Amino acid sequence: MVVADKQRVMVYISRKLLSEVDEICHQERINRSQIVRDAMRMYIMERSKRILREQLKQGYQSMAYLNLMLAEELSCDEIWDYERQLAEAD
Repeated sequence: MVVADKQRVMVYISRKLLSEVDEICHQERINRSQIVRDAMRMYIMERSKRILREQLKQGYQSMAYLNLMLAEELSCDEIWDYERQLAEAD
């Protein structure tokens, strides 16, 4: 990465946390900047996963009534045909 692509930021953390970070940096032979970048990337990835899980949960909940109705009204073969059509639509 080119230096011009980087932005300097200032953060305030407790001495205890900084001490723990410094110990990890020493053990893994990396600098503070790298550990902060890695932590930020991990946070963004975990946040994306959390948002996706919530969207999936909402989707399943919104489809629950339709799925219940289908299960009560259709035969097993008809349900499998419906599920197959949904899978093929993706």
